[in-house]
Amino acid sequence: MKHVKIPNDRIGALIGDGGETLRRIEAAAEVDIDVDSQDGAVAIERTGDPVRGMKAPEIVQAIGRGFKPDEALTLLDDDMRMFDTIDIERAARNDNDLRRKKGRLIGENGRTRELMEELTGASVVIYGSTFGVIGQPKEVDIARSAAEMLLDGAPHGSVYSFLERKRSEELKQQGMDYHEFPG
Repeated sequence: MKHVKIPNDRIGALIGDGGETLRRIEAAAEVDIDVDSQDGAVAIERTGDPVRGMKAPEIVQAIGRGFKPDEALTLLDDDMRMFDTIDIERAARNDNDLRRKKGRLIGENGRTRELMEELTGASVVIYGSTFGVIGQPKEVDIARSAAEMLLDGAPHGSVYSFLERKRSEELKQQGMDYHEFPG
């Protein structure tokens, strides 16, 4: 049995309308999930395939870190898909610095976060004081590197160039060409 703790305001997202989301996770991951609505403690017990059951705590954590349940369930689509987080608070000196760093990761009208998703292929969420990412190992690694660059104060333009370069390298490796358009 595994135990995971999620924020109280994400319990509703985990359970879903009438328990629908919880039942979907239980069926897909072949587990039994018990949620304590008072403190956000979640107990996960494997009932079927142990490999699928091992992904269930990650699915619950991903939902707790702000991912939509459908996105978190993609962790079961492929054995290589992974979930990773960066604690933004550890990079911040105080509350103002935390807000500024979160703002740098999100970008104006969410554009930086969207570009990160678009150019890496990973899904990215900034929730509370964490940066969460779901994707293939290479996608997660590139998104994590870009986030760390932003948290260290790198200019957005440099980070966008880094992301475009990595995207171009990946497409060339797959035998495709990626053309950057100025602007």
